[in-house]
Amino acid sequence: MNVLITSATGYIGSAVTRALQSHGHQVVGIARSAASAKKLELLGVHPHRGDLNDVNSLYKAAQQADAVIHTAATNDFDMAMVDQLAVKALLAALARSQKPFVYTSGIWVMGNTGELLADETLSVNPPQIVAWRPAIEDLVLAAAANGVRSVVIRPALVYGHGGGLLAMLTKAGYDQRAVPVIGMGNNFWSLVHVDDLATLYVKAVEQAPAGTLLIGASGESVPFQKLALAAAEVAGVGVKLQHITLETAHQIWGDLADAMVLNQQVSGDRAKRLLNWTPIAPSALTELTKGSYRQMAIPA
Repeated sequence: MNVLITSATGYIGSAVTRALQSHGHQVVGIARSAASAKKLELLGVHPHRGDLNDVNSLYKAAQQADAVIHTAATNDFDMAMVDQLAVKALLAALARSQKPFVYTSGIWVMGNTGELLADETLSVNPPQIVAWRPAIEDLVLAAAANGVRSVVIRPALVYGHGGGLLAMLTKAGYDQRAVPVIGMGNNFWSLVHVDDLATLYVKAVEQAPAGTLLIGASGESVPFQKLALAAAEVAGVGVKLQHITLETAHQIWGDLADAMVLNQQVSGDRAKRLLNWTPIAPSALTELTKGSYRQMAIPA
């Protein structure tokens, strides 16, 4: 297939690009500038000039594609309208074509799951940082009735290749000589390696039925404090943590703090059953202590 990806060079998008290419698909990426186009070409991606604000360019690019994957998700509330308009343009281009459209949401829309191992049937209860996302999820899933093979994927917290929130924790530990932890850090984070997630996107674009909602979680859930301790070790500060209040965390991270304290244990079993998806990457703790995060470019 000829697959259009938004943010093809982003953290998730670049992994999805590699996975698509390894499965024999051609990838087209949205390029905002000549420099962006050159970067895409070096990755073997055909550039299409435009950006998320240019709905006409998005519409034309999607019309020419066999499938669209939207990985340019944002946690910026101010970008909510931009994202909604972009999604509407992409869906309009695919209407009545039966072509696949995969939208990137996230498990934060589910809110706290407590002791429950939550799945796609749980009602959403998003914090402010992603409060706008459920409406776009609904828009995408409803497009199935208009001839789009639409899919929503809610990735768990993504790690791997030295990126994601684990990188933020590690860098904070290095900069502050202690990793900040909100409260006691007993809340669980559910996780997924970016390469496993990318494989799920490929399977979704190839196989998932129209109107499908999937959680992209490997099944691993780890207390925030345990991840912070591992990040502290990688940052070279021993086991030093800095326990902070939620109010202080808001001063550091803004609305992101409310998402970081969510207690979430979620299941990716539906994706595993429906698409025969099998996560195989090392665990987050292994990746932190023995993998890519140890190779991060932290100044000596």
